Amino acid sequence: MFEGLFQPLHLLVIAGIALLIFGPRKLPELGKGLGESIRGFKSAMAAKDETLSPKPQPNDERPNMNEQRRGTMY
Repeated sequence: MFEGLFQPLHLLVIAGIALLIFGPRKLPELGKGLGESIRGFKSAMAAKDETLSPKPQPNDERPNMNEQRRGTMY
């Protein structure tokens, strides 16, 4: 359905239309705002993932190597 939607020529046409609508002075501000909003969205998604599935803590129940050696002395 959306095959070939974001070809380089299409992106150039979209950028040209945006330049005509917003003008050369406003375009960098819009790009900065878009970048900040995408960054904020990604960080919010990462924070949500961390709260739903916390990373497992290392298991401290394994015996120490020195304790294992003491138990196997001949």
